[in-house]
Amino acid sequence: MRLIVLALCLVCFYGQASEKNKVSTVLDSLHRYASEAKFDSYFNLYSDEAIFIGTDASETWTLEEFKNYTKPVFDRGSGWTYKSRDRHIYFSPNKDVAWFDELLDNASLGLTRGTGVLVKTDAGWKVTQYHLTIPIPNDIADSVAEQIKAYNGMH
Repeated sequence: MRLIVLALCLVCFYGQASEKNKVSTVLDSLHRYASEAKFDSYFNLYSDEAIFIGTDASETWTLEEFKNYTKPVFDRGSGWTYKSRDRHIYFSPNKDVAWFDELLDNASLGLTRGTGVLVKTDAGWKVTQYHLTIPIPNDIADSVAEQIKAYNGMH
């Protein structure tokens, strides 16, 4: 009986590790295809209902809106390069939804953070929400907040 319980525990552990690897592979591919400006490959990783939230407050895009923004950039042969520094992946109890947060390095923005949600489909894991932010150190948050208020005419 102990062997059966141990075997089931190992199956659960490796099953979750395997799903984590699959989600991580999707995210690694997302970053690679963006860097290589591979439009179709990049967008095949998103679900049809996906939302992309960018660093600017005005950037909450449907998949179609995000494609329209991305297409001319990728057509020039340039994309954007984000290298994952640290990633955490979590799952819903039934393992059909995953969410993540990761710290990313980018040449022009420096340290950024990506967060998002993936859903498990018949075609594999798909990104259904991606949110890119610029984490602001607490020591300068007040100054940055004042700049944003001034920029938005709130001051």
